[in-house]
Amino acid sequence: MAGVPVLAVGLVLTASALRRRLVAVTVRGASMEPAYRDGDRVLVRRGRLPAPGQVVVVRNLPATGPTTAPVPTAATRAVPGPALLIKRVAAVPGDPVPRDRVAALAGVPERYVPHGQLVLLGDNPTASFDSRHRGYFASAHVVGTVWRSLSR
Repeated sequence: MAGVPVLAVGLVLTASALRRRLVAVTVRGASMEPAYRDGDRVLVRRGRLPAPGQVVVVRNLPATGPTTAPVPTAATRAVPGPALLIKRVAAVPGDPVPRDRVAALAGVPERYVPHGQLVLLGDNPTASFDSRHRGYFASAHVVGTVWRSLSR
């Protein structure tokens, strides 16, 4: 019987740790179709830096942080819409700037994505306001990486 309180405390601590590491997010809009649709729920893992190809949830805040060159004016604005955005990572610091796919970055002088910045794109370009329009997103604004879908 003495082990029951210890087990209960262990379960509470485990649940608390998981809540700090994982967060459920509901997708709104069509910007990530066909991978994620409006109303889908995803489980997001906090605390890891994303890699190209991964899907992240990012806070919708103006771009900030040091850059090696002036960022286009569009890159300093918040994206219109919800407080959280879901996008696919196209490039991370040290990757070549994808000028050919990202119009807002066509004129930046640096060859590589600067430290602290990410290039994020929606899977559905016609419905996504992302780095193609805004430029860089600050990596400090990333909530986490999508770990799995809860809707399927």
